[in-house]
Amino acid sequence: MKKVYFTSGTCCQAFEIETEDGVVKEVRFHGGCNGNLQGICSLIRGMKVEDVVERLKGIRCGAKPTSCPDQLATALMEMKEQ
Repeated sequence: MKKVYFTSGTCCQAFEIETEDGVVKEVRFHGGCNGNLQGICSLIRGMKVEDVVERLKGIRCGAKPTSCPDQLATALMEMKEQ
């Protein structure tokens, strides 16, 4: 399953997610902190969606109520519900 997710409240404007059989295959961020986001993508590739959500949900960026990882967790939860 593939999804383009448009973020809210983060430096990243959007990202593309691909999952297969409940596992993250690929994530590509558009905007944001390039090095950090590439690292996150590399670390979660091959992980179960549930494990990624558990680890990333609720992470904040400074005083912001959300972050790129938190937005990724939200998008993955939406994909899982579909």
